[in-house]
Amino acid sequence: MMIKKNQEDDVVSPTILLIISELLSFFLLFSSIILICSVASHAATPIPVYGYKIVHSYPHDTKAFTEGLFYRNGFLYESTGLNGHSSIRKVNLESGKVVQQVAIEHRYFGEGISDWKDKLVSLTWQSHLGFVWDLKSLHRQHSFDYDGEGWGLTHNDKYLIMSDGSPVIRFLDPNSLTPIRTITVTVNGEELPELNELEWVNGEILANVWQTDRIVRIDPDTGKVVGIIDLTGLLSQAGPISPPVDVLNGIAWDSVGNRLFVTGKLWPKIFEITLEHPTKTHR
Repeated sequence: MMIKKNQEDDVVSPTILLIISELLSFFLLFSSIILICSVASHAATPIPVYGYKIVHSYPHDTKAFTEGLFYRNGFLYESTGLNGHSSIRKVNLESGKVVQQVAIEHRYFGEGISDWKDKLVSLTWQSHLGFVWDLKSLHRQHSFDYDGEGWGLTHNDKYLIMSDGSPVIRFLDPNSLTPIRTITVTVNGEELPELNELEWVNGEILANVWQTDRIVRIDPDTGKVVGIIDLTGLLSQAGPISPPVDVLNGIAWDSVGNRLFVTGKLWPKIFEITLEHPTKTHR
């Protein structure tokens, strides 16, 4: 038996058409809002750029190819690079005199250093090898291996923190000296390479960006750059310069006196600086 289909069944009610039209309009509007929000979330966020003021300057050995620097108990500890010239030094801040020094073997290019309790930990550039020293005597205790290059080193209260010249920063277990986690450093979503000497300052990682006059302030949880310190012109404040000099490199923080020290490779001065309120931003 055939069931005869009523022609009226093929006609869509105007009410239904109106409902469908309104649903489509709502869907398009909702999609547009989502797209706008997505674009806005990825838009460049202005990053404050800080100037500086020199508080004081101190003499620095112009033969010191500075690779690592930290301040502890009134002294600067410095690691110098170049094969055949690499060393670890304890330096009197006021006079610049080296009060204690140990040479690193000629085959190694010394890099970043950091203290950890009664130890001093140092990196080498391309040898995939680091060393642990007794902080008091500077007697070498043992070595450890790592992948990639060694550039900068610092610490917080839980980890040693290491750079390798890439945008990646490693957090090392200070006992086993093995990586626990990493972050990738970015400026508005773009990876930032050439991260060099590091310093932990008030919950942030400060890093020299190699071959620039800038230090970046890094959020240790996200890797995002949250501030830039522009040290353009700093070297010219050192007075007459006898070449050669190399790039800005070296950050040390006196957490007791709230003093920030910076210098460069073969520079004649170490500068104590304060940051000026940002007057411009970076996008």
